[in-house]
Amino acid sequence: MAADARIDLTEGNVRSKLIRYAVPIVAASILQSLYGVADMFIVSRFLGRVGASAISNSDQISRIVTQISVGVANGGGILAGQYFGNKDSKNLEHTIGSFFTLFAGIGVVLSVAFFILSRPILSALQAPALNESTVYLQICACGFIFVFGYNALAAILRAVGNSKKPLHFILASTIANIVLDVLFIGPFGMGVAGAAAATVAAQAFSFGLALHYLTRRKEIFSFGKKYFKMQADKVLIILKVGIPCAVQMSVAGLSWLTVIRLVNDYGVALSAANGISTKIKDFSMQLISSLTAGTAAMIAQNLGASMFDRAKKTLYTAMRIALLAAVITIVVSEIFAPQLVGLFISDPEVAGPAVLNLRIEIISQIFYAIFLIYHSLMIGAGHTVCVLFSSFVNCVLARIPLAIYFNVLWGPTGIFIACALAPLSSVPVGVIYEKLGYWRTSIAAKTKSAESDGTSG
Repeated sequence: MAADARIDLTEGNVRSKLIRYAVPIVAASILQSLYGVADMFIVSRFLGRVGASAISNSDQISRIVTQISVGVANGGGILAGQYFGNKDSKNLEHTIGSFFTLFAGIGVVLSVAFFILSRPILSALQAPALNESTVYLQICACGFIFVFGYNALAAILRAVGNSKKPLHFILASTIANIVLDVLFIGPFGMGVAGAAAATVAAQAFSFGLALHYLTRRKEIFSFGKKYFKMQADKVLIILKVGIPCAVQMSVAGLSWLTVIRLVNDYGVALSAANGISTKIKDFSMQLISSLTAGTAAMIAQNLGASMFDRAKKTLYTAMRIALLAAVITIVVSEIFAPQLVGLFISDPEVAGPAVLNLRIEIISQIFYAIFLIYHSLMIGAGHTVCVLFSSFVNCVLARIPLAIYFNVLWGPTGIFIACALAPLSSVPVGVIYEKLGYWRTSIAAKTKSAESDGTSG
């Protein structure tokens, strides 16, 4: 068995094990976010506000698809992680095979659907740079199959404790993306189409690297033809856990589309400003959001092994780290907001509102650091419906109404304030969930118990 193939997260010091496991996930997430940052940076420099606006509108839609992929991947990853923690190699292998086959099918369907629906969706958003936005989104849609494929393979690796290899794959593809961005947009003069083509090529590259690695690691998955037959019981559990996560992330994405729709009413300059500040905020969020993924995987293994106290300790260790990261991010962003925005664009009509947006919305990092870590407990336990409810409170009951109302009162500044305050509403949901103790269960343990009862019967 390869030494780097699996890591048991049920043993050792909680803090050091969590940091050792999560750091590669954080690094990979930061690198992956550089896809969008590189596109925005290079397009803004070469094409100005029109290019920035095109990416702002189209990229948010692409992010929803990516979030759906990550959400459903939580179902396969958490189930695989619990089987690994429970030392159930047979069910682990059947889960991986069903998971990968399911994801391949979903990726193909979404690639076709979004290629066809790109222009109608962007027209509904009243995208100021409609033609450029459509071209960017249609090309990105061709890569959704690779997005789903890579996230499935990465979830499998993380489920068995291997967080380093996804980092290596993303590092290689990020370098490829940046090089191709410069080449396609600069010398080739392909505009926003070049930025999208570079992203798709990089996504295909990361998927190919991950697939090549797993086919050579028989101790994780044998890749035998018999394992790619979807087993109904595994698929149902994956969907039961994954669909609420996917819906939760879709709800979050759709609420941000509502914000973009409100911003688009103010024209291409504010649309570009919102896109630039969003890229900076998303980049700064990577430590917290990826720490959430690492924490969920570690909690899943410990719940699979019925180590409930260790799972709870993992939760609060991660939360302290996330809060520290949030404070540092807020301080840096408040002080250096003009310089950060200036990296992307010098147009004062764009830079001014982008700085204001960043300084207001970055405050929400504190709230994200708390409720997203609570989400990791819910996900690790397989209670993804609770994650969906928390997101519904934050995105639908708070962000959308506040953005609409504050927009009437204070215009764009009101929209920014609404987005900063909305995440606070999910904090009490997480506190109540942890206190009630429903997380002290394990899907894998229930499945194994049911199988034993069936055998004994």
